Amino acid sequence: MNLDEAAKTLKELGHPHRLTIFKRLVRSGYAGLPVGKLTEELDMPNSSMTHHIASLVSAGLIIQEREGRILRCVPQYQRLWDVIDFLKEECCMDEEG
Repeated sequence: MNLDEAAKTLKELGHPHRLTIFKRLVRSGYAGLPVGKLTEELDMPNSSMTHHIASLVSAGLIIQEREGRILRCVPQYQRLWDVIDFLKEECCMDEEG
């Protein structure tokens, strides 16, 4: 992951609603959750949910899968791990010893 990708990912997670949505999806596991269930659980208007999900999709943090009439949001764990690795890759490199 390069600096620009990491910055985009962290920027999208920097909004409280998007972070809440992503945390809920991470907790759901690899199957993710339908948008309707997210909207209901998080008590968020459909228009706001749509906007925040689009931001998370653009950052590569989630994908959406259609199952008939149901739109499911699935967390992309590799993207999460990539940004975590990016943040810790130079950890303590300046320490002596």
